[in-house]
Amino acid sequence: MALTKEEVLHIAKLARLELKEEEVEKFRTQLSGILEYVGQLSKVDTTGIEPISQITGLQNVVREDIVHAQEPQTREAILEQFPKRKGDLLETLGVFE
Repeated sequence: MALTKEEVLHIAKLARLELKEEEVEKFRTQLSGILEYVGQLSKVDTTGIEPISQITGLQNVVREDIVHAQEPQTREAILEQFPKRKGDLLETLGVFE
């Protein structure tokens, strides 16, 4: 699958990369080659092969989320130290604009 110049520029925009004209052609050729190589996987006969997501046999091991209640005085002392709050809620800077 050969990529066009416009497709490479779109990929670069999504990756927030600024490419020079000669880089666009270089990456067009390289990315097209990678896609063709990966495309060979579609030709592999996988009949009778069961899909797997990992091969180690490990399972997700997570601890139980347990809430430990604090004494009212300790809780209030912690809340008082926070710079901004609305009642019992702590106000932080926004993550997303």
